Amino acid sequence: MTSKRIALGVRYDGANYHGWQSQDDLQTVQLRLQLALSRVANHSVVVTCAGRTDAGVHATGQIVHFDTDAERDDCSWVFGANSNLPADISVLWAKEVGREFHARFSATARRYRYVLYNYDVRPGILRHAVGWYYRPLDEKRMQEAALYLLGRHDFSSFRGANCQAKTAVRMMTQLDVHRQRRMIIIEVKANAFLMHMVRNIAGSLIEIGTGRKDPKWLQDVLEARDRRQAGVTISPNGLYLVEVDYPPEFELPSNPLGPFFLP
Repeated sequence: MTSKRIALGVRYDGANYHGWQSQDDLQTVQLRLQLALSRVANHSVVVTCAGRTDAGVHATGQIVHFDTDAERDDCSWVFGANSNLPADISVLWAKEVGREFHARFSATARRYRYVLYNYDVRPGILRHAVGWYYRPLDEKRMQEAALYLLGRHDFSSFRGANCQAKTAVRMMTQLDVHRQRRMIIIEVKANAFLMHMVRNIAGSLIEIGTGRKDPKWLQDVLEARDRRQAGVTISPNGLYLVEVDYPPEFELPSNPLGPFFLP
């Protein structure tokens, strides 16, 4: 029997998990997804994702693939997986793809959204779904600063201490900051990301939004290539992997970027 490759679109609330990647004796998204798919396939399944999210980080547009000898149609993979998954993980779609497809290496870009609740009282509802900052923030100053990070740069100043990437050079094609009532949305797109990169950039933009730093300061931080020069690493609660881009020949389905509570 010929082995087939299946791609899945996956959405999850990361609050109860120690990130994506399987770890000994820890609950992870990868572990729960593999267990569910293995039951549907009747054999052990190993999944590969487009982007490994950290503990507490969410996804509305994660893409994964796995290989299987099982004969199932697309709907069976979706409904079978969801029947065996916890309520905070769901498979959106399934599609058979060629063996040349790879969820990680075929991807050309990833898009993240950080949702920051900007109000003087901490959120009760959606407390695991949004970040929070209590002082007023000027999103226009934050957007002005964001422009300094566009393009191909060494992002060492925004790289987590335990990052294992071979290089800190990334190509950032989008970094937008806008407000929707009491929420500030930071949207960032690049070919790939470093560990904690989005959260560290968001922490630095907050410094500018409060008025403590000038927008030009972000360029100085970038050029320093020194993590100690940047802002703090903010909470993972508001961070979402919302989209992964692939060459059009793979013809993967698309879904609204999310999270669902944004217009």
